[in-house]
Amino acid sequence: MTDATMAATPDQGVAQKAAAKAAPISASGGNRLLSLDFTRGIAVMGILAANIVAFGQPMIAYMWPEGFMTPHGETSNWMWVAQFVLVDGKMRGLFTLLFGAGMILFLDKAWERGQGRGLQFRRLLWLLAFGAIHFFFIWRGDILMLYAMCGMVSLLFVKWRPRTQLGVGITFYVVGAAIMTAMSTFFYWVMEAGGAKAMAASGAQSGGPSDPEQVRAQFEVMKTQGLDMAQVETPLIQSGDYLGWVQYNLSEHWSEPFTNIMIFGFETIPLILIGMALYRFGLFDGRISAKKQAIWGAIGVAVGVAGSLAIGLWTLEQDLSFYATFLSFVGTSTFVRLPFVIGLAALLALIGPRATGWLGSRVSAAGRMAFSNYLGTSILMLFVFHGFALGLYGELTRPQLYIVMVVAWIIMLAWSKAWLSVFRFGPLEWLWRCLTYGKLFPIRRQPEA
Repeated sequence: MTDATMAATPDQGVAQKAAAKAAPISASGGNRLLSLDFTRGIAVMGILAANIVAFGQPMIAYMWPEGFMTPHGETSNWMWVAQFVLVDGKMRGLFTLLFGAGMILFLDKAWERGQGRGLQFRRLLWLLAFGAIHFFFIWRGDILMLYAMCGMVSLLFVKWRPRTQLGVGITFYVVGAAIMTAMSTFFYWVMEAGGAKAMAASGAQSGGPSDPEQVRAQFEVMKTQGLDMAQVETPLIQSGDYLGWVQYNLSEHWSEPFTNIMIFGFETIPLILIGMALYRFGLFDGRISAKKQAIWGAIGVAVGVAGSLAIGLWTLEQDLSFYATFLSFVGTSTFVRLPFVIGLAALLALIGPRATGWLGSRVSAAGRMAFSNYLGTSILMLFVFHGFALGLYGELTRPQLYIVMVVAWIIMLAWSKAWLSVFRFGPLEWLWRCLTYGKLFPIRRQPEA
């Protein structure tokens, strides 16, 4: 107990408690979890690795290599396998897990100050607004709107016990994975594994389509829709018709964020719940035995890599056909993705507090500014690929897109550290904070005495 505390009057003590309750939740300073910052840094860099193809090529190319407007030879095919094994779905999963952990971190501090879910709901409303701007005006691959809507649903479950959150999260994740696998397996069976002939034979007896090609035409919608969108979007982007592209997004894709929650909700909400539970169990603050965490983390990553590699090699054997890649992306890989994501989070949480060197400190800085870096990367890619700037959309092969990704990583690591040496928050983190609390906070660091 300090002399100042001993000298405080009862009235002063009451005032101090009231001020603590009214104070905004700290987002900077020594009580930050370095494990979360470092893991977020890896995640936001990984998100770019996952999205780089869809930034520079039609959306359909993200999953299906034949959607590329440039040649996709054997080297690129093996790069597809590597990305499938290490990145696709996994970085989004890691980011989602961290989002759940961050929700509980925010709420725990809000409850300490006499606030709670109302403040978090307002915070998510502003995230929804940021996501809408991102989706319609910058890049349609936005994930913020999905997080905001799923986060609002997850607020109903924040006071569940951690074991309940973990159990329900894993259960519903597996249920969602089973549903998506069954659906994508059916499509693959019909389109590429002889199912169309069987359905045609059945149709001939029941009065349905009797020609296998007629059956296939009924199930070709996903592929044709993706190709049709590419035919409309490509000339708008390549010509630099930004206003026309925005108008197309507003008129043709206005409902997509809401359908996304129906498609990805069975993944996103469960992962948010799992992230909440893992944070409360102490995954990020050293309350779990480091040895046990390292062992189980390594097992999770090994299972995920082995399973994803087997699925990726099978898909390669199918010549990366559309419905084989669809089955692998949205179906079978979802099962092995979960142990990978949890295992990777466990390992990175152990590495984070020790990652204080030249590179580690920059990754952690990028993680502290994950929101700014996520949206900032999309803005940067807008100028790299759209015709009103560099105009590289549809021009780069997969290896060349990875070069762009590495350059963007370098920029991210350089500017994050430099910015935080002068300012307390990333620019969008600061803006989001001000909007959440309805007041203006100082952003510059105070000069040291």
